[in-house]
Amino acid sequence: MTTPDRPADLLPVDPDLLRGLLRRQASTVTVVTAVARHPEPTDPGRDAGPARAGFTATSFTSVSLTPPLVSFCLGVTSSSWPVLDRAEHVAVHLLGADQTGVARIFATSGIDRFAAHRAWTPGPFGVPLLDGVLARLLCRVVRRVPAGDHVLVIAEPLALGPGPDGDPLVYHRGGYTTARTRVPV
Repeated sequence: MTTPDRPADLLPVDPDLLRGLLRRQASTVTVVTAVARHPEPTDPGRDAGPARAGFTATSFTSVSLTPPLVSFCLGVTSSSWPVLDRAEHVAVHLLGADQTGVARIFATSGIDRFAAHRAWTPGPFGVPLLDGVLARLLCRVVRRVPAGDHVLVIAEPLALGPGPDGDPLVYHRGGYTTARTRVPV
């Protein structure tokens, strides 16, 4: 029944309905990488060294140009969260249309993602930098905002690395696609 408070096409929100609706929104695919020192050495007297993390994210967006700020979200149950929670710096990599394999590796749980994808080098602050991406931003984390079962990470770009020009990898309707067909604005 339609009422002034609720039109006929609006339904109560539940997680499955929300997930299905949000699959209709196309998002660019990025990989976020970070490094943080282990909180305590595993062997007394030895430095535990850095812990790396990398994950595929479709929540990347620009926030502000002045000052420059970007953001992305990560679930608090993600295996990458313990590193992201302590990381001072991150790198955001914009993937090209031909990089579905990279996106899949960094979206796979239970593997050493950096061993599975060897095309990276340590960058400033020890942050892993992926090779062959459309662009990358080296950022300083400025704020972590709890948001339900995720954390919104706001970061300030410190350095940019434009890669080769090309079409971006896009996530839409639960799968990877491209934005090769241009539509006039």
